[in-house]
Amino acid sequence: MRIRSLLTVASVALAGALGVTSGAVAAPAGPQPIIGGGTVSSAPWAAAVFSNGSFTCSGSVIAPEWVLTAKHCVSGSMSVRVGSVYHSSGGTTRTVSASYSRYDLALLRLSSAVSTSTVTLASTNPPINSTNTIYGWGMTCYSGCSPSSQLKTASVQVTSTNVTDAYGGQAIRSSRINGNAWRGDSGGPQFYNGQQVGVASTADGQSIQNYGSVAYSRAWISSTAGV
Repeated sequence: MRIRSLLTVASVALAGALGVTSGAVAAPAGPQPIIGGGTVSSAPWAAAVFSNGSFTCSGSVIAPEWVLTAKHCVSGSMSVRVGSVYHSSGGTTRTVSASYSRYDLALLRLSSAVSTSTVTLASTNPPINSTNTIYGWGMTCYSGCSPSSQLKTASVQVTSTNVTDAYGGQAIRSSRINGNAWRGDSGGPQFYNGQQVGVASTADGQSIQNYGSVAYSRAWISSTAGV
C-alpha cells in the first residue's frame, strides 16, 4: 500500500514510499503536490487493492482473473474492488486466491473472473522525454490527509529507464508535469500511447517517481497470467 521510499532503495534522497500505511515521513519542501492532477470519471480497468480489509494500493485489471499491482503491496488477506473510480464503493469486489511477484511487480489471481475492460500491456519502454499518464488513489497532500476517495490522474515526463524499482528490477523514472505519485498510488499504472508501461514503486512525494517496467517483466507476466 505504500509507494516505497526512494531514500532507502536508491542513491537519491527521496522521501517516501507510495503506500498508505508505511509510517510517518517528513514533508518535503515545496508546494503541496496523486498530489496535483485531476479526478477520473470513468476507468473500468482500475483496481483498488485491499490488505486485511483496508485500502492499501492501486492497480489495474489485465485479464478477467488478474490484477497487476506492486509487490510491496502484497500482505495479509488480499482483495480488490474493480470497475469503480471510488475505492470504497461501486464496482465489483473479489478476494485474491493467489499472488505472484517479480521485482516490484505483483500479479493477483482473483477468486473468480470479473466482467470489465482490461488494460493493454506494453512490450517496450516509453521514450525519454515522452509525456505519460499515471493513475491512483493516493494521498493528495504530503502528510495528514487520507487517500483520495476518487481515482486521480496526472501527467509526467519520462526522464530515464536506467533506474531500478524497490526490488532491483528495471524502472521508468519520470518527473512531475501537473502532478505526481504519492502514498496509496503504489501499484497504480503508468500509460504511454494507450498501453500500460509501468507499475508505481517508489517516489519522493514532490516530483520524482519510479515505476517498475512492464516491458522488462513482460515474458514473466505472459507465462504467469497468460496475458
